[in-house]
Amino acid sequence: MNPLRVLHPSAIRRFLDSQSSAGLVLIGAAALAMILANSPGQTAYESVLHASLGPLSLQHWINDGLMAVFFLLVGLEIKREVLDGRLSTWPRRILPGVAALGGMVVPALLYLAFNHGPTAAGWAIPAATDIAFALGIMGLLGDRVPASLRVFLAALAIIDDLGAVVIIAIFYTAKLSLPDAGGAVAVIGLLIALNRAGVRKLAPYLLMAPLLWILVYRSGIHATLAGVAFALTIPMDRTPSRPDANIDSPLHRLEHALYLPVGFLIVPIFGLANAGVSVVSLTMQAFVAPVTLGVALGLLIGKVTGVLGFAMLAIRLGFADMPSHATRHHMVGVALLCGIGFTMSIFIALLAFPSDPILQREAKLGVMAGSLLAGLLGYAVLAKAAQSRHKRGDS
Repeated sequence: MNPLRVLHPSAIRRFLDSQSSAGLVLIGAAALAMILANSPGQTAYESVLHASLGPLSLQHWINDGLMAVFFLLVGLEIKREVLDGRLSTWPRRILPGVAALGGMVVPALLYLAFNHGPTAAGWAIPAATDIAFALGIMGLLGDRVPASLRVFLAALAIIDDLGAVVIIAIFYTAKLSLPDAGGAVAVIGLLIALNRAGVRKLAPYLLMAPLLWILVYRSGIHATLAGVAFALTIPMDRTPSRPDANIDSPLHRLEHALYLPVGFLIVPIFGLANAGVSVVSLTMQAFVAPVTLGVALGLLIGKVTGVLGFAMLAIRLGFADMPSHATRHHMVGVALLCGIGFTMSIFIALLAFPSDPILQREAKLGVMAGSLLAGLLGYAVLAKAAQSRHKRGDS
């Protein structure tokens, strides 16, 4: 029997649960990275990451190679949700879309209030939400949180990911090599031609994926965006009308195959390779540096202000409805969880300051501090809201 089921209630629940579990694994990987970076094994930890494997170091292979697979899954999720999921109609897109917009604009502006000149390049660092971490924290509350809030958070984070992809493509692209960029466009055109010709097997698409990655890498565009471009060319069937019908389109097969390795291997490896910040060697100045403050406050204050403010304005103006069974306290908790920017924020920090380890370290410190406080506060607010909801006897 085909294990791929239509992504309606039970499958959505399984998806959200797996993301929650993956978030907990990521938390463990980040904690281990911090332990290694602040232990006698720090030198060995850094030596392993900088060890050369062919033309790139191990850390570069992780950040440019493995993370391309992460972005592939992001692209597949975005395509499925927009064509046939929670973002398939404009009424479904309005609330998470408006909230995501606020959650990108306000943190960026708050960051720029602290940073000018060269450090202004990090404006997008606090604009990202880590869906695995955020759903992982929400998952700790189980059924005490309305299911509509999990769907809202997942949709918001997916739109947020789309925004991050656009930002990386536009603002963090190095000098463009036109021949390689043209080759990448040609490969994408060939993939689209396969899609249009009705090719349903994944093998022809997957055979061209390494070539696309190489051409994108050499073009000056960040190599991970090859994953998104590749995802958008994969054929997808619409959901059958019968809820028990199997889905066997290439996109669903590939997405299903990537869930476990991305959530439980690739993203934790990225966290292990990039979350290590040597706190013991930092001076007090690093904690109050403009980059640290801009990132930390952008995630902690900017995210909650932007997400909550824009969402409640859309609801108040009648453009969208409050998620079912949710209260304002629930919305505050979700907005705080959006301040967990770990994976994508650290990734953007590496792009914003590619040759400045000091600024990278300050950015990572801000990401860790802002994400930790946002996660703890978000959990506390949602737990309090769940307790109040239980006392009222709400269903």
